[in-house]
Amino acid sequence: MFIPNLLSAESGSESIVRARIVVVEDEPDLREAVAEYLGASGYEVAMAESAAEARTLLETQSFHLAILDIAMPGEDGLSFGRWLRSKTPIGIIYATAAGTALDRIVGLELGADDYIVKPYELREVLARVRSVLRRVPQPTVPQAAKAETGAGRRLSFGSFQADLDGRLVTGANGAVIDMAKSEFDVLEVFLTRANRLLTRAAISEAIGFVEDPESSRAVDIRIMRLRKKIEADPANPKFLRTVRGEGYIFSLPNGDSK
Repeated sequence: MFIPNLLSAESGSESIVRARIVVVEDEPDLREAVAEYLGASGYEVAMAESAAEARTLLETQSFHLAILDIAMPGEDGLSFGRWLRSKTPIGIIYATAAGTALDRIVGLELGADDYIVKPYELREVLARVRSVLRRVPQPTVPQAAKAETGAGRRLSFGSFQADLDGRLVTGANGAVIDMAKSEFDVLEVFLTRANRLLTRAAISEAIGFVEDPESSRAVDIRIMRLRKKIEADPANPKFLRTVRGEGYIFSLPNGDSK
């Protein structure tokens, strides 16, 4: 059974954090319906009718996921989502009106984790929320404790080092690579399946992406963004190569760890 909590457990201690969601939607009836439904499903939910109100909430509260309406008066959802992504690894689901495919693609390019098209069923919202929360960074043991125990999965490729547990990528001289959560999700899939051909469907399934007609495009967008950050020449990638008509393969030379 699905438990709507983020769990961090260590020997002798265990802490459970209920996933916290903020719903930013200017339509009162829809906003309240989504909040009530998610609350009944076990989540802690806050509401905001505008980006400005959501910014005020974020001054005193933290959230694991935000559901953002794109077409809001004042600051729109895309602008607010871009700001939000720059501040925190929070999961983002955009809500967009039917037929506005451009907004959905722009949202994915800005680092959103998923989107939902209005009008939508509340059960679909819950399914997408669950999918994104599976990929939200979970509470972990303190960094000092990890250093003492030597815990953590670390993989290297070229001059890069990826800490899969800490969800951090560093480049030459230890410089941190700015990477959205959705980009790291895809990188982790490739690093743990290096030198294997992966179809778009396999990648979507591995990252828990809800299947729909735009899923292939969403995978391509994430890979395009990822290449810009790890490839010296994104147009001629060394690591993340396209296999025409088949999918992608993450190539690691023999000297790199897998």
